[in-house]
Amino acid sequence: MRTRGIRVHHKQGFALMECLFSILIFSVGILTLVLLQTKAIYQSREAKYRMDASMLANQLIGEMWIADRGSAALDTRFGSTAAGSGYSAWQSTVAATLPGVATSPPTVTVATSGSMAGSTVTIQIFWKAPTEQSSAPAHRYVVTTQIL
Repeated sequence: MRTRGIRVHHKQGFALMECLFSILIFSVGILTLVLLQTKAIYQSREAKYRMDASMLANQLIGEMWIADRGSAALDTRFGSTAAGSGYSAWQSTVAATLPGVATSPPTVTVATSGSMAGSTVTIQIFWKAPTEQSSAPAHRYVVTTQIL
């Protein structure tokens, strides 16, 4: 009879070990799901910044299309070197929309096309997420278009 009591006692300890291992496996699974959720939120934020940069570049291109489309006029009003009224207003919109723009302002380069009529416009927008280290390079969105 004593033998039976000892066997039952060993079986109870084995069940306890099974429970501890199952809790450990469950905890690792939950921590993995939390890590995946964190990565998804980070990637979603990065996608939003890229979409905002694209929208802002297209907004400036639209303003260029309705303005005087001469190469000199475009450079004077929208070029970042001339810092005209169109560029200044657009730059303040970019600074209000994207984080970290103050350290790397956007650039707008207007060049005359070689063999084609019109101007080639290159827009570069830089941003840095608030959670990134200061030594990390800024993200960059570049678009080049032809204004005829």
